[in-house]
Amino acid sequence: MGAVPEEVDVVVIGMGPGGEDAAARLANAGLDVIAVESRLVGGECPYFACIPTKMMVRAADALGEAWRVPELAGQATVRPDWTPVANRIRDEATTDWNDEIAVRRFEDTGGRLVRGVGRISAPGEVTVGDQVFRARRGIVLNPGTDPLVPPIEGLAGSPYWTNRDAVPATRVPESLLVLGGGPVGVEFAQVFARFGASVTVLESRPRLLAMAEPEASEVLAGAFHACGIEVRTGCAVDRVKHDDLFQVHLESGEVFTGERLLVATGRSTDLGALGVAAVGLDEQARTVPVDGRMRAADGVWAIGDITGHGAFTHTSVYQARIAAADILGQGTEVADYRAMPSVIFTDPEVATVGLTESRARDAGIQVRTAITQIPASTRGWIHKAGNEGIIKLVADTDRGVLVGATVVAPAGGEIVGALAVAVHAEVPVQRLREMIFAYPTFHRAIEAALAGLDA
Repeated sequence: MGAVPEEVDVVVIGMGPGGEDAAARLANAGLDVIAVESRLVGGECPYFACIPTKMMVRAADALGEAWRVPELAGQATVRPDWTPVANRIRDEATTDWNDEIAVRRFEDTGGRLVRGVGRISAPGEVTVGDQVFRARRGIVLNPGTDPLVPPIEGLAGSPYWTNRDAVPATRVPESLLVLGGGPVGVEFAQVFARFGASVTVLESRPRLLAMAEPEASEVLAGAFHACGIEVRTGCAVDRVKHDDLFQVHLESGEVFTGERLLVATGRSTDLGALGVAAVGLDEQARTVPVDGRMRAADGVWAIGDITGHGAFTHTSVYQARIAAADILGQGTEVADYRAMPSVIFTDPEVATVGLTESRARDAGIQVRTAITQIPASTRGWIHKAGNEGIIKLVADTDRGVLVGATVVAPAGGEIVGALAVAVHAEVPVQRLREMIFAYPTFHRAIEAALAGLDA
């Protein structure tokens, strides 16, 4: 005989930031909530992504600034040491990869955590090992993603790294090969390069950050070249060998050698293992489509990476709020992604909001763009060393509003905040031109870009 199902109100599969937020909201509202997690409560972000990697970035940026001292302020001697970084990640960010605090935080809401892999076994039913839960109100899917490892000959079985291996590293390798020039790959590349590794980035697409504006990719490629990171784009990997070192053989015949190989070629979710077919969803798809209230199927809500609206913690938590309110019958908010921000924490930072020029044109929008150079701005001139960057605006000429923007600059993630408000609130471009921009800030360069929309 099978297990007797336990009746509960809601089952949340996956306790990443969004799942944790939704589960806590529902439990605090008095619902009987079961949260299912096979790994660490909190998900990728606090243990292997956002938080520890930004600690790495903070340390690497400190080195980068120190190396600019001779150009600005005298002389400085810098000796990189990874030990304080590794210690901080272990002790402050991850508590030695222990989720006890997160578990206690959730259980204090009245919810119950079940360890294991959750699978939808029938409409309204979730199976975890030998336990079966019948959800009266609904199921929330927040499985997150796993590193996507391409089927390259020789890669499987070799001691390659993904982000989950690079974050706990206690030593910087002498040389590092990075497969993938997307956000994960470029952040790790610059961090380890600044701590002394010889780094080569191998990207199959024509440029770094292929989803970003081409001008942003160009700035970052220049910054990488200046700090000694070799970048090869448009290259296809034929096979990988590992003896004492990794050898990456390209289809062109070139061979690159490194002590470590970091695979940063994307993320994926196994929808089949999640059992989505039991509720009529396509288990072969890459994502689960949801409506504006995060509804994926009858009695099923999906949030986070699985929805395809950006693999960002802020997306997941934003969607969690909407899904929880809908489950509670209090939902009035409908998801609006037109001002979705993202930040890549390289030096300079690459921050975006809304549509790129190409995506806007593909959407049939009549577009006008303008670019201003950060080094030519007053603050860029003052900043001098490390002032690489641009601000690019994408405007809908028919409506007279911004639909997208890219900022590549020191603190670009902070500068883009003003532009995110403009895109979200659909502030008329003319109204933005009438603003007072503080002098001499980096964000004042927005004023010059706005003026360029008339050129």
